[in-house]
Amino acid sequence: MFTEQDLARFAARGIDRERVEEQVMNFRTGFPYLKIDRAAVVGDGIVRVDREKAQELAATYGRVVAEGLAVEKFVPASGAASRMFKELYEFVEGGNEAKSDAVERVLAGLERFAFYEDLVRLGVDRRDPKAVIAAIVEGDLAAGTGLGLGKRPKGLIKFHAYPSAGTEGEGTCGRTAMEEHLVEVALYGGKPARIHFTVSPEHMEDFKGRAAECVEALAAKYGVEYEISYSVQEPATDTVAVNPDNTPFRTEDGAILFRPGGHGALIENLGRIDADLIFIKTVDNVVPDHLKGDTVLYKKALGAVALELQQQIFSYLKRIDGAGAAVSAELAEEVRRFVEEKLCYRFPEGYVATVADLRRVLDRPLRVCGMVRNEGEPGGGPFWAETSMGVPGAVSLQIAESSQIDPDHRGRLMGGGTHFNPVDLVCAVRDFRGRKFDLARFVDRKTGFISEKSKDGRSLKAQELPGLWNGAMADWTTVFVEVPISTFAPVKTVVDLLREQHQ
Repeated sequence: MFTEQDLARFAARGIDRERVEEQVMNFRTGFPYLKIDRAAVVGDGIVRVDREKAQELAATYGRVVAEGLAVEKFVPASGAASRMFKELYEFVEGGNEAKSDAVERVLAGLERFAFYEDLVRLGVDRRDPKAVIAAIVEGDLAAGTGLGLGKRPKGLIKFHAYPSAGTEGEGTCGRTAMEEHLVEVALYGGKPARIHFTVSPEHMEDFKGRAAECVEALAAKYGVEYEISYSVQEPATDTVAVNPDNTPFRTEDGAILFRPGGHGALIENLGRIDADLIFIKTVDNVVPDHLKGDTVLYKKALGAVALELQQQIFSYLKRIDGAGAAVSAELAEEVRRFVEEKLCYRFPEGYVATVADLRRVLDRPLRVCGMVRNEGEPGGGPFWAETSMGVPGAVSLQIAESSQIDPDHRGRLMGGGTHFNPVDLVCAVRDFRGRKFDLARFVDRKTGFISEKSKDGRSLKAQELPGLWNGAMADWTTVFVEVPISTFAPVKTVVDLLREQHQ
């Protein structure tokens, strides 16, 4: 199936033959659906924290961070904004003047966008709708030919407008999504405020340039020093594409086609972060300053929950290891209750958990995930599912996408859900000896995704690695905490920027 030239190209990418063969086999066999037991709800998998308790937790978090806890924020920011402007592109490229609802709303709300003043400076004729929309998505701002937002990464789109410094009610400046994340980490991160962006190679210099323009002013405003780092998705995490008959897809020059493996590939990048706590949030889920209060409060609260659980986990592991073969029945029972009640790992009914079972469950990376009430947004949610590793038949908490659920049961299982995953995670990735976990050990490689794509007019099938907060963290200890809907304001299309949360 592979030529010597193929193998040389694999080696150049850092991919071994066995991994490619495994991926081809995945296309042939497909990925199994998750064995989901039920949706997680408040009182059964989701912990409710009221504002008073959140404030207590936030104060605890603040004290620990002040003592020198190493905190870092991790922001997957590689995503291009092309889908954000999909309907605008269709209008520009279409052969008629018919406007979709999205185009109509953009034109009507033009002055409410943070990039409006950039548009004004271009001198676009507001009487020509197609010229206005084209100027938003096409061209190059530096050359004065358009804003070119459709070619920019989401992280470098101006999301929110603020009064310009030194003005009296006149003039605004736009703050990009990346800058909003810099502000957030200044409000709940440690000192220095550390943040890591994963970006596409072609946009690396743009991110660094934007950060250089704003970081001094933000550091002065919030009284912090920043440590900003970047990484790219490694070519070694790309996945092979296949033809509809599951044979490797070859380009015109005969080379096997590889495609980026999706955000699940970023588990490699996450594993290189050296911090005690890592906060993860998608690049487009940010709000302006006047709405950041809840976000900051509940970020700190989630951090405190993680720290308290970690402290108890470490205590039990030290007691178990200290006792050696003489672990008492009382300690084993105490640990089992903690594992099932607090760490949400349930052994099969009638199963007698051994000390080795308990120790394995304790000695894993930990994530505490914020969950919001589902108000109709598409995406993954919280479920109880059978574990793929460890004790067969045990169930634990998982974040599952609809595509991972058997269609025959999807309606019932998702209909029973009340909450949605906003990708609001706090991760503790050190073991009780202070060593970083090897995160690759905790990935369920049978939870990938297969999708239909095309290249050069030819159909192909693509494979995504287990999602970063799905299968890539399948064997982590997972705890769900309810957070207010005010902490969730994603921007999936340009029209979302007209929502009240972004004004």
